[in-house]
Amino acid sequence: MRANKVRILVTAGALLALASGLGAQQSKMPAPAPVPDQIGAAQKVFVSNAGGESFENVIDDTVFSGGPDRPYNEFYGALKSWGRYEIVWSPENADLILEISWNLTDTGLKLPVLGQLRLRLLDPKTHVTLWSFIEYVRGAILLGNRDKNFDLAMNAIVSRLKLFAGPPASAAH
Repeated sequence: MRANKVRILVTAGALLALASGLGAQQSKMPAPAPVPDQIGAAQKVFVSNAGGESFENVIDDTVFSGGPDRPYNEFYGALKSWGRYEIVWSPENADLILEISWNLTDTGLKLPVLGQLRLRLLDPKTHVTLWSFIEYVRGAILLGNRDKNFDLAMNAIVSRLKLFAGPPASAAH
């Protein structure tokens, strides 16, 4: 009986020590760095199609449906339906440039089926990258599955932007 009490006390003590150690590790994490103000304040954006790269410098309907402009077209459509920003046709009229691009990697399966989408948020005056998001497109053998994986990655990029940018500055007040 006494041995059981000792085991319970030792176990409880070990758990408390572990919990306090985890708390100490968590408190050592740095505070989040500030996000550039102009990202949240932006009302007008210019959408830039930075195109893509692959080991053959080609994307066609055998890799993903929609051809080489698919990332731009889908991203532009998602922004337009979101309605958070006014999309302008000149970077000089924009508060922020949203540059979408893609990259494909040769997996050795005769198709570049692994890739990534990248969204860069740029200052239109200095062309400095203010922030960047990358989402990986999982590889798949079948075209339909590659397209689904592409859509998942695009949805993730748009969702991250929505969380990051928040509501328009006028709606926040």
